[in-house]
Amino acid sequence: MGEIINCPTCNNIFMKNAFRDVCEACFREEERQYDLVYNFIRKRENRTATMLQVTKATGVPETLIYKFIKHKRLQVSQFPNLGYPCDQCGELIQKGKLCETCQTSFNQQVNKLKEAENRKAEDLKNQQMRTYHTFDNKDRK
Repeated sequence: MGEIINCPTCNNIFMKNAFRDVCEACFREEERQYDLVYNFIRKRENRTATMLQVTKATGVPETLIYKFIKHKRLQVSQFPNLGYPCDQCGELIQKGKLCETCQTSFNQQVNKLKEAENRKAEDLKNQQMRTYHTFDNKDRK
């Protein structure tokens, strides 16, 4: 069973479920706008349209088109100039959450952290292996 929440678009109360994150009225409006976008970009001459061209021609906000792409309702493989912003830098991407540059940077940072942890563990291991024995010369007679 879903939870009762306010619609993020119109602020009406509705029962949220796994399929919808907006109320019924907003969902119908989103579907209408999806049809506008899809009918526009499926025409041969509009398949290479940019996000700006699609929003100007249809009047549908970019954020809603991003939502359609993220929910895989619009297949960006068929529309090469459409995408959604990278979570880190905002560059338009077509898959994942990060662009290639941010992904590379993220991986480098993770590798540096792993190397630092490995060095720290190695230093700790080396410190534990050093054992010094001392004795008093008076006891050695």
